[in-house]
Amino acid sequence: MQNSGAEPRSDWTRAEIAALFDLPFGDLMFLAQATHRAHHTANEVQLCTLLSIKTGGCPEDCGYCSQSAKADTALKAEKLMDVAAVLASAAEARAAGSQRFCMGAAWRNPKDRDLPALVEMIEGVRALGMESCMTLGMLTGDQARALAAAGLDYYNHNIDTSPENYGNVITTRTFQDRLDTLEEVRAAGINVCCGGIVGMGETRDDRVGFIHALATLAHHPESVPINSLIPIKGTVLGDMLADTPLARIDEIEFVRTVAAARITMPRSMVRLSAGRESMSDAGQALAFMAGANSIFTGDRLLTTANAGDSRDAALFGQLGLAPLIGDEPMRALAAAE
Repeated sequence: MQNSGAEPRSDWTRAEIAALFDLPFGDLMFLAQATHRAHHTANEVQLCTLLSIKTGGCPEDCGYCSQSAKADTALKAEKLMDVAAVLASAAEARAAGSQRFCMGAAWRNPKDRDLPALVEMIEGVRALGMESCMTLGMLTGDQARALAAAGLDYYNHNIDTSPENYGNVITTRTFQDRLDTLEEVRAAGINVCCGGIVGMGETRDDRVGFIHALATLAHHPESVPINSLIPIKGTVLGDMLADTPLARIDEIEFVRTVAAARITMPRSMVRLSAGRESMSDAGQALAFMAGANSIFTGDRLLTTANAGDSRDAALFGQLGLAPLIGDEPMRALAAAE
């Protein structure tokens, strides 16, 4: 294990990560918790809120997504939300205790005509004293620089799964396309939020490959969301997996994935994201013990249900967890690296 002053490793091998997954569960949890405490304050969890600012009609064919135009769901395509409505939602999230406000648009890539409104949203969220995050699809260098100039703190662009499994999930853009956008975001000076989804019928080798792809980036993502698939009827994966045992990844295996992320990317915020609403309280407790220190709170994610503020407050009370207070100095940390 590295100490807090050492530079995080970016030379992890798949064999090393596979060995982490294979550890006795108690040993893995001990290592993950020790790593977490060396780099983060124990028993504090960052609260984030996610809002869909442009829902439905995406031309991509992501097999898990109800917002794909190719999915047979009842979701209707909507226009980009009004800036004032977005900022009103951000103010509500701040009042409820969220530190970061994440805005997602169902686009393959934003159009330049959308940038002025996006810039207003970023500036408005930051004026509320919140961290700002956006996920808008692929970006050009000019677009990334425009978002950076507006003060965007984080850009989310997930790799979703291992390079080998990627083509089984998405065919309309490549794994390299994902990495190219991450490079543009990093070059513009925006913090990277990048993770993926487990429980899509992938193998453990794919979960190892997913963690390996992130942990061997020259700069680890400052934020790593780990999602558990929510099988949605009308999506490729939802129809394929909804009635099979593969629809839900085993909670212990999910926690192993969280622990592997914490150990290999010790400075990153590791977020429990989609799928948390169906996890048991015990499963979530284990994930926090494994080093997860960020969640989406509220009753809704982009288009699916979330655990909700009241359940989160009750669970935090049981576990002795507290919301992370104050600005996380991620931008300064990224610059120092």
